[in-house]
Amino acid sequence: METRLVQATDEEMGHAVEAACRLLEAGEVVALPAETVYGLAADAMNPAAAAKVFEAKERPSFDPLIVHIARRSELSKVAQVPGEIAETVDKLTSAFWPGPLTLILPKQPELPEIVTSGLPTVAVRCSAHRVFRAVCKAFGSPLAAPSANRFGRISPTSAGAVMKELGGRIPLIVDGGACSEGLESTIIAIEAREGKKPLFHLHRAGPVTKEMLQPYGKVVKVKDKPGDVPHAPGQLPSHYAPATPLVLLDKPGDFHPEPGKRYGLLSYRGDGPFVELHDWELVEALSPGSGKLAEAAIRLFHVMRVLDESGVDCIVAEPVSETGLGVAIMDRLRRAAAER
Repeated sequence: METRLVQATDEEMGHAVEAACRLLEAGEVVALPAETVYGLAADAMNPAAAAKVFEAKERPSFDPLIVHIARRSELSKVAQVPGEIAETVDKLTSAFWPGPLTLILPKQPELPEIVTSGLPTVAVRCSAHRVFRAVCKAFGSPLAAPSANRFGRISPTSAGAVMKELGGRIPLIVDGGACSEGLESTIIAIEAREGKKPLFHLHRAGPVTKEMLQPYGKVVKVKDKPGDVPHAPGQLPSHYAPATPLVLLDKPGDFHPEPGKRYGLLSYRGDGPFVELHDWELVEALSPGSGKLAEAAIRLFHVMRVLDESGVDCIVAEPVSETGLGVAIMDRLRRAAAER
């Protein structure tokens, strides 16, 4: 299969949206830019189209897909909102949609089982990216769209990264430039509590941080056990991983290089004790010099991909502070370093 790439510049936007919708209507899959990472989109109401997402990504059928809607008013197309959490859902969607927050809610019966991997719930969000929203609006139906990469690999934050991952497997990539957030959406499930703020069960940390959610409810992290069936996308212990082995260190003293091995460093700032620790083949910084978590989040998957393609034998990653966006960054690094 030949994979075509179309630009979504201001001048070419109409053509790009039309090309994407034409393929989606034919039951095909299309890679689209989101503010988080690039997604591989298909008609969420078409089970045969959704199956092509799993096939192109080599994604296991037990890992559910996120469903995207064009506007808040379309939530009822794919999800049911129980009365006891309706006010909370309204507050959260008013505050964070369109944007990188995914809600887990009871699914509508019409939504195909393959999209939710047989679960009674659906993960749903409304993207803030102008290209993704334009395609979703023009198509007129919800889109199922996980990240546009092979399963378990580094998430793509550029059209070029999508081409490296899925070139020859999908018919079209819409190039909307680099993603503004660089990390997948935050995923929560809501539990009502009588007389208290609701509980937000955090399935995946992301750009909408714990601190941002706390005014609306109490955030508790979901602790998955080995062998658990995922109840939300992106929950497997090994995920977001480069082909090159990656080791996440707590402190410089934990590094014990093997003779003859070439090591690359995934550094936070590009300076400090980790950089001075070894004669690295390559050092790539998440936030060069400044140590800003927002910049680190945007650059994480790009930097990981550069190191993966550099030819080193092992990638060593130094930790970042687990506050704000640092929680999501460390989550991705831990999953990338997990045994496969």
